[in-house]
Amino acid sequence: MYATRPTLYGTRHAVSAGHYLAASAGFAVLEAGGNAIDAGCAAGIALGVLLPDLVNVAGVAPILIRKADGTVETIAGLGTWPKSIPADLFMREHGGKIPNGVLRTVVPAAPDAWITALERHGTMGFGDVAQYALRHARDGYAVYPLLADNIRDHEAEYASYPGSAAIFLPGGRRPQVGEKFIQSDLARTLQYMVDEEKKASGKGRLAGLAAAHAAFYRGDIAREIAAFMQREGGYLSMADLAGYRSCIEPAVRRSWRGHEVLTCGPWCQGPALLEALLLMEKGGIAGMAHNSADYIHLFTESIKAAMADREYHFGDPAFLDVPLDRLLAEDHLSARLAEIDPRRALPGMPGKILGSNHPPASPDPSLRSAPMVEADTSYCCVVDRWGNAFSATPSDGSWNSPVVPGLGIIPSNRGSQSRPDPAHPCGVAPGKRPRLTPNPAMIVTAAGGVMPFGTPGGDVQIQAMLQVVLNIFQHGMEVQDAIEAPRFASYSFPSSFAPFDFFPGRLAVESRVPQAVREELASRGHDIKDWPEKTWLAGTVEVVKSDPQTGLLAAGADPRRPAYAIAA
Repeated sequence: MYATRPTLYGTRHAVSAGHYLAASAGFAVLEAGGNAIDAGCAAGIALGVLLPDLVNVAGVAPILIRKADGTVETIAGLGTWPKSIPADLFMREHGGKIPNGVLRTVVPAAPDAWITALERHGTMGFGDVAQYALRHARDGYAVYPLLADNIRDHEAEYASYPGSAAIFLPGGRRPQVGEKFIQSDLARTLQYMVDEEKKASGKGRLAGLAAAHAAFYRGDIAREIAAFMQREGGYLSMADLAGYRSCIEPAVRRSWRGHEVLTCGPWCQGPALLEALLLMEKGGIAGMAHNSADYIHLFTESIKAAMADREYHFGDPAFLDVPLDRLLAEDHLSARLAEIDPRRALPGMPGKILGSNHPPASPDPSLRSAPMVEADTSYCCVVDRWGNAFSATPSDGSWNSPVVPGLGIIPSNRGSQSRPDPAHPCGVAPGKRPRLTPNPAMIVTAAGGVMPFGTPGGDVQIQAMLQVVLNIFQHGMEVQDAIEAPRFASYSFPSSFAPFDFFPGRLAVESRVPQAVREELASRGHDIKDWPEKTWLAGTVEVVKSDPQTGLLAAGADPRRPAYAIAA
């Protein structure tokens, strides 16, 4: 009905990723006998090379894994603020803002996350899975429209950092669509990790992985990062790097229509997906027509409620008690649902219900008329022939922090998702994790299958993900149709990105949603913003879904960005 591509079906394995060469890397690993974890790491590392404006090899990489035996775990893949950074730095010296540059740097987590996943659940070495990323960094690949557009739109930021300009503005000019994009320094960085692994290979696979990890976090790469940070006035140190390992945490899980929905913890926005889904279900969305005014209204008001609770409560659970069980409990859901008027949109964001020391946010009328969009993040997912499933959302954009000269990487600038005020639940503190928008998810179906899914898109992520989930499980769409169906997104809550814009009532809608529906939503008080027929602002959802009854895997990828799926 909606698809411009077919849903891809296979009997053995499938991968979907935010760039076709990343999907190809994951598929090559699967065909070589690797499992979903090996393939997911190959695709994820490759995304850091292939989408250098959106994902960084030294960025974040939250991972959700479900083994064939039913074991589930999350690897946070999210670094902490340096131990030496003053909690009040941004309030005291930067006017309550987190500026561009090295001050927003947290410990780079992605290399650790990939290696941790391989250590715990993989079968291959770092070099085996990183060879594709290394090749594309060394040999180059074709510039595609979104990359060219992002470099054009952020040329001034790239030009302000010599190390960044050398890569993104080679020869002092913007690369054009179809030209070859090469990252030689990044290739050398990856090659160093591979070479260090080879030196230890005689001691076994785990020793090799440990050597690759040490190369980044305690070896020459760490020394270069720490020296650069010191020169630039940053706080990240060798000690911060050497002491880092990703947290291994249980997934947050809830039942829904006989399925089990899995997300990462409240250090990301994943649990808000669960809350919104449960609210919609309680509100009767199951009986509503697809993308009708009633359907979109209930969906949007449920998102506002879940995002309000994200704003008041979510943060690093190592630093604060996040009342997840209470937020997802029946009495709280009922109280939130009682605030939803089926005929009238809430003009702003719902207030607190559970106790919180954080005051409600209010919009600043001096802010811009459209949300500040940071087009970072990508996604990859895999299901293998044994039933293992992998879901990961690597991220970190490249224009608001400098590349380390000679390394070709930007140590994670994800500090931009902390609040400058340390009193906020996700406020800055030494050793604390920011609150992440990337949130890989998964559904274990009532039939016993598994469906990893996710998307880039900042605060739009859970909204796009839930629309695809409902398209599949409520409206019976094939995977690719579910992905390409028209979407919408609310901005009626504080943004996760500085300057934390707040647009009460704003509802952006792709123009394929009928005009009559948009007019009805406007009459209910929604501030309608018309999107084109398809836009990358609406997310880029990737899905792999297994069906034990047919023995088939269905895979789809979102054409709103250069994402592709492969199945066999």
